[in-house]
Amino acid sequence: MNFRQSFKMSMQSILGNRIRSFLTMLGIIIGVAAVMIMVSVVQGQNIEQKKYYESMGTNRVNVNASQWGGKDVTQQLYEYCLSLHDYVSGVTPSTSYSGTVKYKTKNCNNYTVNKNTIGAPQIYLGSDQYSICNNFKIAKGRDISYLDVRKYKKVVVLGDRLKSYLFEYEDPIGKEITIGGQTFKVIGVYAAKDKKSDYSLDYMGVVPYTMNRLLNKTNKLTDFTVKAKSPEATTDAVTRINGFLKGVINPHTGSYSVYTDNSWMQQSEKQNKMLSYVLGGIAGISLLVGGIGIMNIMLVTVTERTREIGIRKAIGGSRKSIIGQFLIEAAVLCGVGGLFGVMLGYLGTLIAGKLLLKITLLPSIPLTLAAVGFSVLLGIGFGMYPAVKASGLQPVEALRAD
Repeated sequence: MNFRQSFKMSMQSILGNRIRSFLTMLGIIIGVAAVMIMVSVVQGQNIEQKKYYESMGTNRVNVNASQWGGKDVTQQLYEYCLSLHDYVSGVTPSTSYSGTVKYKTKNCNNYTVNKNTIGAPQIYLGSDQYSICNNFKIAKGRDISYLDVRKYKKVVVLGDRLKSYLFEYEDPIGKEITIGGQTFKVIGVYAAKDKKSDYSLDYMGVVPYTMNRLLNKTNKLTDFTVKAKSPEATTDAVTRINGFLKGVINPHTGSYSVYTDNSWMQQSEKQNKMLSYVLGGIAGISLLVGGIGIMNIMLVTVTERTREIGIRKAIGGSRKSIIGQFLIEAAVLCGVGGLFGVMLGYLGTLIAGKLLLKITLLPSIPLTLAAVGFSVLLGIGFGMYPAVKASGLQPVEALRAD
């Protein structure tokens, strides 16, 4: 008996018992769908997190330095970071101010998104390199310049979400807003990079860091963001800045910390990968249960078709052909179940992506092929014992069976 005949007989057997075949395939369908949905959601979350980190800017080094007594080292630290030309492409203070921001009758303290009260935006006190360090691009107007910082100019660049709330469709360039009761002229608008989130990265503004005394009533700058030129340069920059701070800050009168976002991103990817394995393993248990169901139903099929097997062996049917037929039947059961599982998996992933991540999410092609291939292999594996049992029946005993 060739493969085509075996496949035809397998389909006849499956279609002859539609309800039983469907219930047998149900475990495979649910298992394949569960694996695809769980793994795809974790992969989607990983991609979204990676996009988030990239939107903030990769190869960033965050520095915090405080001196409680004695000489303030923050300006010295700033100048040292600027001197690391071989490793650093930009440096900016990253101190912020969270006071009231107004434009005419618009007050940001009343800002809400989807019934969530967001309140006042973050106003960062940055240098002319703020956009380089934090991966912002100017969409309109201009960025803060070196002269704006040195001449204590009261100017501001707005994030896209803050601009949209304050000005809607009005051109903001040249208009004046108040920040903490002080008047600032809008000179530019950053391009949007976080449109989906309610608490958007674009709900912000940047003023020269020399406005720190005006807004925060202090000249001290304790937080800095350093943009390294590459992942390798990031490691060197962290080492050098750590060494510098160790030499100038007394641990009894001050403190400092230096860390990079790259390590957070790598740790997040590692955790998501581990979570994907765990959830995939849990979902795989249902596939195992489905495989046991396949074995069970194939054993029932062997019992039901004992006389048929006896007749085939009596007229010269080989063990190989009988094993082949039962394995093909088991593989077809699992393969068809796997295809239905893939369809359910695609639908479930699409729904889960919209509900959980608010994105259009679909399983990857390798995951889809792996799910179908694994379901077929599962059928062959769990169908092996019933097939071997059927092929081992003695013709005389088989023909005596009722």
